[in-house]
Amino acid sequence: MRSEILALAKARGIMIATAESCTAGMVAAALTDLAGSSAVFERGFVTYTNAAKMQMLDVGADTLAAHGAVSEEVAEQMARGALTHSEAQLAVSLTGIAGPGGSEHKPEGRVCFGIAGPSGWQTETVEFGALGRKYVRAAARDHALELVHAALCAPPE
Repeated sequence: MRSEILALAKARGIMIATAESCTAGMVAAALTDLAGSSAVFERGFVTYTNAAKMQMLDVGADTLAAHGAVSEEVAEQMARGALTHSEAQLAVSLTGIAGPGGSEHKPEGRVCFGIAGPSGWQTETVEFGALGRKYVRAAARDHALELVHAALCAPPE
């Protein structure tokens, strides 16, 4: 799927940016592992702390206070911020709890995603479950790539 993402983005003249928290650059690495990725991968933001999310992606302190870092509201602001602070036309974001740990309200394995681009934006939350840190991060990476692929397959507006 990664090579198809690159081909679709190149054909549509779309540059991609990533904004990652719990995966710490795994989505960016998955895309840039392929030769030719520089034609479509613009940049990646690894914003592991709340301060980094605010400084690099314009995530609002009020949003963080009201919803917490692991929320669709923050994922949306991360994706939009990645577009604002890059030359990309499509951005994917993810923020979650890879584990171990979590809480009653935000369990291990919860990851919130955002995607922003020419067709607008959307967010979603996926409950991967307490698979263990390594597996939650890999599942989140793969889901983010699926979102990018779906966005590139959508008809341009």
